[in-house]
Amino acid sequence: MLRILHGTKIDFIKAWRIAIGITAVFIVGGLVFLGVHGINKSIEFTGGTLLQVAFKQPPDVAAIRATVDAAGYTGAEIQQFGSPRDFTIRAAGHRAGVQVETIARDLEAALHKRFGPTEPKVVRTEAISARVGDELSRNAMIAIVISLFVTLLYLAFRFEWRFGVAAVLATAHDLLSTLAFLAIMRLEVSLTVVAALLTVIGYSLNDTIIIFDRVRENLRKARPEPLYDVLNRSINETLPRSVLTHVTVAAATLSLLLFAGEVIRPFSWIMLFGIVTGTFSSVYIAGPILLWIERRWPRSRGDRASARPAAPTKPRAPAASQPVAARTR
Repeated sequence: MLRILHGTKIDFIKAWRIAIGITAVFIVGGLVFLGVHGINKSIEFTGGTLLQVAFKQPPDVAAIRATVDAAGYTGAEIQQFGSPRDFTIRAAGHRAGVQVETIARDLEAALHKRFGPTEPKVVRTEAISARVGDELSRNAMIAIVISLFVTLLYLAFRFEWRFGVAAVLATAHDLLSTLAFLAIMRLEVSLTVVAALLTVIGYSLNDTIIIFDRVRENLRKARPEPLYDVLNRSINETLPRSVLTHVTVAAATLSLLLFAGEVIRPFSWIMLFGIVTGTFSSVYIAGPILLWIERRWPRSRGDRASARPAAPTKPRAPAASQPVAARTR
């Protein structure tokens, strides 16, 4: 793989207008979808009771809803979960005088009374109070804010402001595009999804930093070269490493998506999409933004000179030695 991609000369920056147009349409569409349908929060954030049940044969959804309503929990959310035989039932946990643990027992008893003593099989039960859900929501927001703050602090010390601004905007693109993907896919936002979002931010930023480090190294070289060519050359030079890293991580994430089960599936989807959008932003967002900043606020000659290593001083020629006869006089 390293030898196949060695010495490539692909003009990545050339297609930046098309790439930005596509991602802008995707982000705007996803955010509109998010505004219309809202965030599909998990029970960890909303509080309540969740039952995952498995039937031997695909049941009538209307019969499940009628059973839950008859038990006194109207408005419960019933969704197919994986196969046509698996369903999740989410009931609010703030019913007056009823604890969230009691709701699970009531729903299980009502389902067994309607479908039989062994039908359906309760696979998983979760019960979280509204107070715990509010606390988890607050802690998740604090974790995201702290992560973004530490990221900005790191970039402030790691790069000069041109590189830092480009990296921050590329990271913001990754966050917005992942939220749009999450809204379009109607993935359930849980603590594992929050962990996936934080992982995507760090993963994308790492890829951008590697490319920008190579850009700085190439800018320090003595030969004059436009920044456009430096960006393309730097991306091509880091391409073998990027492909190997992304393929390895994508293979592990894909195995989680296919074989790890429904609980971890939202995390896998976010991670798999984060690999794609992180690679995309490092090439088509961070690079063009850096190029635009350089054209809008070009470096002074002194900055360019200081970015390159000082030319080695020429050694002085040794003074011609006098003849021995002249020294003995």
